[in-house]
Amino acid sequence: MNPVLKLLTEGSSLSTAQMSHVLGLSTEEVDRQLEQLKKDRIFLGWRPVLDLSGEGEAAGAVRAVIEVKITPERGGGFNRLAERISRFDEVESAYLMSGGYDLLVFVRGSSLQKVAGFVSEKLSTIEGVLSTSTHFMLRCYKEQGFLLEREDSPSTRLTVAP
Repeated sequence: MNPVLKLLTEGSSLSTAQMSHVLGLSTEEVDRQLEQLKKDRIFLGWRPVLDLSGEGEAAGAVRAVIEVKITPERGGGFNRLAERISRFDEVESAYLMSGGYDLLVFVRGSSLQKVAGFVSEKLSTIEGVLSTSTHFMLRCYKEQGFLLEREDSPSTRLTVAP
């Protein structure tokens, strides 16, 4: 694996100067490799891990996971339909899956009604979508490897009463 890419996956919060020091490369070489990774569409961008549960309007955002069954197309399989679904602004991520459904789609909306409207008016009406099953996320405990600590959560074990 490219050493800059490996460092990005393991330490994405490092600056290029810090990466060059760790790798023993010049900052110009790290910048060159980053540009090549961007050009090759391997490195698509930085994404912070945020806990927005206490941030007003962002805390009101609704996230859902949708299991989607679709009909594969001759010569293209699931790709064309999966790419079409992925283009919706509401869709954060989409994955081809094995098992009881074909796609796992993560969506975000400003309310339950907006997410439900997306599913009923946009997603389920696409030709080739056989069924959907929507699961609303109620609370996040861990995001991309980071535990989200809550002030209202006890940090120790609960007392056991007789």
